[in-house]
Amino acid sequence: MNKSKVRKVIKQHKTNYPDPISLHQGQTVHTGKLYEGEEDWDNWIYCFTEDKSSEGWVPAQIISSKSGTGRGVILEDYCANELTVEKGEELIVYKELNGWYWTKRLLTGEEGWVPKSHLEERQG
Repeated sequence: MNKSKVRKVIKQHKTNYPDPISLHQGQTVHTGKLYEGEEDWDNWIYCFTEDKSSEGWVPAQIISSKSGTGRGVILEDYCANELTVEKGEELIVYKELNGWYWTKRLLTGEEGWVPKSHLEERQG
């Protein structure tokens, strides 16, 4: 059963991270601060790869923390790619996590995260 739904962009979103962190299951990361903000984006942890070549926000649910070490192991493949979207675009939503949707752009097939608050169910 396919649970994906088409949603319409109701508010523009522009990514602030042109070089998103991409991680593989079993990879060790350095864990940093939890996200704190006005948005309803709980459970995001700022992480760095072991060689510190890449960094970004990672869902806490996919990190197995090594207590007291400031490190964790990634439990599933993950990419922090955000889509820059314009009002009126249509996206297919595949997954919801911590106030964000993992989406695919209908026109180009490009995939990435978009804030949940920026989308609504398509009418008609």
